Amino acid sequence: MENITIKIISDTKELPTFPQCNFFHSTELFTIFERSPAHTPFMVFAIGNDGRIIAHLLTVMRRRGSFFPPYLYTHAHIYGEGEYEEGCDRAALFNMMLLAITRKLRYRLCLYIEISDMSHKMFGYKQLRRAGYFPVQWMEIHQSLHSMPPEQRLSAKMRKLIRKGMKKGVVTHETEDECEIRAFYKIMRGYNLSKFRRFTPPYEWFVELAHSESGRVFITTYKGKVIGGCACVYSGGDAYVWYAASLRKSYPRVRPDVLTIWHAISYAHQCGYAHIRFMDVGLPFSRNPLREFILKFGGKPVSTYRWFRFSLSWVNRLLSWFSL
Repeated sequence: MENITIKIISDTKELPTFPQCNFFHSTELFTIFERSPAHTPFMVFAIGNDGRIIAHLLTVMRRRGSFFPPYLYTHAHIYGEGEYEEGCDRAALFNMMLLAITRKLRYRLCLYIEISDMSHKMFGYKQLRRAGYFPVQWMEIHQSLHSMPPEQRLSAKMRKLIRKGMKKGVVTHETEDECEIRAFYKIMRGYNLSKFRRFTPPYEWFVELAHSESGRVFITTYKGKVIGGCACVYSGGDAYVWYAASLRKSYPRVRPDVLTIWHAISYAHQCGYAHIRFMDVGLPFSRNPLREFILKFGGKPVSTYRWFRFSLSWVNRLLSWFSL
């Protein structure tokens, strides 16, 4: 496209005023990332010849450590394809912003880039392939909240588990208390420690999200002890469960995992959101315990792609070949 300028900003003070509806590409999330340790956000702007911003895309680069080489590295994540003015060529603008941020991240020695949560499975397929990205089949779960009350989607067994947990005194509530958030964070860290490639944001990220306008942190307690929780965001009339964890094996009789997810669904329904989306239930294996658990609440599995690009060209070619 002619007369389009691409600009990348990594400081909140330099962000211009621009229209935004999608939380995942908003100034609000940019600020949350900026205030979180080991996170560096980048906002990519497509600017017309009249100086008007016609598209933008938020990317976050994270510094990470691992038990295996390279031990310390950075990776970047993009949630969705960004936001665009009506009537513009979304595919062309996405391609321009994608190439610009890919070059920027390679210059910053980012090990790999991950793109998830596209609005349509095939959006940007050609552009991503040409830029060296390869797709991996992934799974999400979407549940409608407007067609019928979520209680009617539950099986008799799930209703019994929820009633049993509540009767025993399990309570889930929204919190901004930093002590409660820290207790949930420790559960989240322990839950993801044994999970391959599962990423846990720093404690400060959960605190920032709890104090934001579009985010909520819910914690589940039993006899005064935090035994679970989840972090949710709300955007475009939908609710999103971003992170969730519980001490399910330590408290099997009260099922904190069931009560936590049920509260997130009930809260979204009471607030009038049309759908609740579980952003990551992993690879679409024939047996996936997390997916099977979430589906018991009445949602539907949605097959999608996650796109990856490694800075090491031979690694990228090898993994791209395996993904075909």
